[in-house]
Amino acid sequence: MESISGITLSELQERIRSAVSGSFPDRLWVRCEINAVTESISGHCYLDLVDKPDSGAGVYSAKASGVIWSSLWKSLSLYFKSASGSGLSAGMKVLLCVQPQYSALYGLTLVVYDIDPAYTFGEAALARQRTIARLKDEGMFDMNASLRLCRLPRRFAVISSEGAAGYGDFMKHLHGNSYGFRFFTKLYPALVQGDGAPASIVSAMDSALEDNGRLAFDAVLIVRGGGSAADLSCYDNYDLCANVAQFPLPVMVAVGHERDRHICDDVARVSVKTPTALADYIVSAFVSEDAALCSMLSGMRLAAGRRFSMAGESVAGMRLRLGMAARAAVLRGYGNIDACSVRLRTAVRNRFAAEKNRLDMIGEKVRKSSPGYILSSGYSIAYGAHGRLGSVNDVSAGDSVKVLLRDGTLDCIVNNISFEDGKYE
Repeated sequence: MESISGITLSELQERIRSAVSGSFPDRLWVRCEINAVTESISGHCYLDLVDKPDSGAGVYSAKASGVIWSSLWKSLSLYFKSASGSGLSAGMKVLLCVQPQYSALYGLTLVVYDIDPAYTFGEAALARQRTIARLKDEGMFDMNASLRLCRLPRRFAVISSEGAAGYGDFMKHLHGNSYGFRFFTKLYPALVQGDGAPASIVSAMDSALEDNGRLAFDAVLIVRGGGSAADLSCYDNYDLCANVAQFPLPVMVAVGHERDRHICDDVARVSVKTPTALADYIVSAFVSEDAALCSMLSGMRLAAGRRFSMAGESVAGMRLRLGMAARAAVLRGYGNIDACSVRLRTAVRNRFAAEKNRLDMIGEKVRKSSPGYILSSGYSIAYGAHGRLGSVNDVSAGDSVKVLLRDGTLDCIVNNISFEDGKYE
């Protein structure tokens, strides 16, 4: 039987290398997922690249090793991070520009020359990262977030669409809170989605700022219900985000997003997911303050109780000491009491006598001023139709007059009137 000589392993590997080089003379773009990233001491970046089927956790349909040489790794990683806001990491789906190379010692390696961040994050995400970078470079990103928000905000300028369900939910939740807390809100209508929303919201914010001197708002709220990613993309608009970031009043944002976060959320003083969550956030500040006050009151009561208890013990001792001191003082004062009582009785008798004389004199004056005394002295009192007569001007000739005497009454008719001015003055 003829022997089989075969070929060496090196010859086989060389044939594979030649086949690979001939099949892939140029670089090509490959879609894959990063399974692991390792940066060596020498500065090279090594990648474990895999393909996963649509189903089956931990199951790979293909695996390969990738490398980014140190001469390219630093610039390529900086580019990817500045464009996407994130570095390469395990689990990330990537689109790589590679040159397949085959080595007899190391097997197949994909040498990476470029990465497309738009494939991993999408164009919208890249635009969002560029806006964030611009706001940070211009020093605006943290301006509104650093503003002081008062501990109990209650006066708000609300920017929303009047017919938006989110606005209705917010108003109902805020003003109908079960605790009875009262708030002031003023609506500034604006578009809250679509291409026209950024300019409309900025205009509404300007109107609120003009009214602030008169209405003294604690914060400006941007409120809307949920929507699609396309509906909410306006909250990544540079002009709107820059206006929110630089706004002189604290801005609170609740645009109804459950998953995604927008740049307006990042630059605003407060950001929550939904309008009802924003109402809860505001009300909770008052609930916490109320609870703190109740706790403080309870602590004060306990402290007062302890103080009263301690004071009671102190008072008991003090009462004993005061009792002894009082008895000593009473004994010392008995000698003075007798002398004082004598002087007091004398003074009282003298005062009573003086007051009796004064009252007698007043009584005599009152008696002599009484109508009975006047009549008994020979005087009379005349009454006309309208009461007692004090002047002849109070009657006319022919009037009926009653004249009251000591022992009876005369019904008279005035025949004649004589005027004698000042005779009895």
